[in-house]
Amino acid sequence: MSQMYYKMNIAGVDRALPLCPISDTLMIGAFVIFGDPELTTACAKALLDRAPEYDYLISAEAKGIPLVHEMARIAGNQKYFLARKAPKLYMTGVFEAAVRSITTAKEQKLYLDTADAALMKGKRILIVDDVISTGESLAAIEHLVELAGGEIVGKMTILAEGDAQDRTDITYLEKLPLFNSNGEPL
Repeated sequence: MSQMYYKMNIAGVDRALPLCPISDTLMIGAFVIFGDPELTTACAKALLDRAPEYDYLISAEAKGIPLVHEMARIAGNQKYFLARKAPKLYMTGVFEAAVRSITTAKEQKLYLDTADAALMKGKRILIVDDVISTGESLAAIEHLVELAGGEIVGKMTILAEGDAQDRTDITYLEKLPLFNSNGEPL
């Protein structure tokens, strides 16, 4: 079977997303901003135009890293935080939250350095990610921010996939449908 694609315009940039099966009856459009600075910058600018006032940005490792980095750079080289997939030796301690996303085969955990958490306490935190689908990663980041004592002022994503399109608590640039095994949007 030949590769199928879903064409869309995101923040003024045209892209064709390869469709990838996640079951016998369901496919997702693979959205990857790694290695695509044109798309990353356009999306970062578009999200910042819609962003509420905030003190710090946070995203989950790994696909959110280019986006949160570019948003922080455009906003004046601000410090930002990452919810990591594993504790690192340099961390002073960790808060953790469990997550199971649509693109991950098993449950994972996200970790936040307690030093970062200390900076978040009492601050306005804006959560950003590349795609929100089930909302599991988002919920894990929310939990980490709450443990740190931060105030979540917004949740933003480039694409809202599937049921996430109906959520009223997130701001997104475009809708990304789910697809049947024939590549037709559901």
